[in-house]
Amino acid sequence: MRTTATFAAAATLGWAILQLPSQAWADAGGVGFWLPGIFGSLAAAPTVPGWAYASIYLHLQANAGATKNFVTSSGGTGSVVTGLNAHADALALGITYVSPTPVLGGQAAISLIAAPGNVGVGIDATLTGPAGNAISGGRTDNRTTLSDVFYQGTLKWNQGVHNEMVYITSNIPSGTYDPNRLANLNLGFVAWDVGGGYTYFDPKTGHEFSAVAGVTYSLPNPYLQYQNGIDFHVDWAASQFLNKNFQVGVAGYFYQQLTDDSGPGAKLGGFRGRAIGIGPQVGFIIPMSDGYQGYLNIKGYKDVEVDNRASTWSTWVTFAVSAVPPAPSSKPEHRR
Repeated sequence: MRTTATFAAAATLGWAILQLPSQAWADAGGVGFWLPGIFGSLAAAPTVPGWAYASIYLHLQANAGATKNFVTSSGGTGSVVTGLNAHADALALGITYVSPTPVLGGQAAISLIAAPGNVGVGIDATLTGPAGNAISGGRTDNRTTLSDVFYQGTLKWNQGVHNEMVYITSNIPSGTYDPNRLANLNLGFVAWDVGGGYTYFDPKTGHEFSAVAGVTYSLPNPYLQYQNGIDFHVDWAASQFLNKNFQVGVAGYFYQQLTDDSGPGAKLGGFRGRAIGIGPQVGFIIPMSDGYQGYLNIKGYKDVEVDNRASTWSTWVTFAVSAVPPAPSSKPEHRR
């Protein structure tokens, strides 16, 4: 059953669904390089060597209202009140190669992922000056476009029911970023995310728990002259295999920005973002021919706490195809 997670760890979209040019939220609009909830069940468990493929449909809905005070050059005060309603539908297509040759005693793999999708954004804003005068306006944008290309390298180790992993993820700009549009799947900058994870999985009882933590560093966005702060995140999941082909469970995430946003474009302050989300998940193993099997996973998240970020809910539907794991040996295993 360990191969059911072929893309639970490799499904690294790692892209900003919405890159809004509104500096009233952390991370240049409230969503940075890392999309919370990417890692799931069995994230750190090694998989079957060879090629594996996955498609991940993601629907994300974001809503926010934010008020930010600022000081004018003459010393007066004012405020910016901004409302956001946005959605995104994307289909991430990924391929992973798992090396059969051990590296540092572990299993190495590399993944490439890109996602076409549609993004719709609506913003209403009110600017109130020191004298009480107000200016209001709204803007909407809808766009079908392509994300960056994302790559991820992982190294995993297994010791019985215990599994460990380290990873690194980054992006290659696709060139579709438009600083004059509200709706973008392309980030407009390069970022790196590194971290590690742990999975406990007992095939005899079907108990499983996974947690992956990482840190994100982003280069400045040259179009907006804006640099996101350093982010810390934890994705976790717990599930129970009711039989060898079906699992149920819960998943969640914690996201905290550690340092302020910066650069000439960060005119309204550092805006350290925070988000906590949770939701259900189910998984199905689907037997296929020619030595392959499919894995369908459906999960959803709802933010229960946010600070300086849009409040979101999302639905993830992942379908992965990988080689069938070898049958367990009937001979007793000798352990030293």
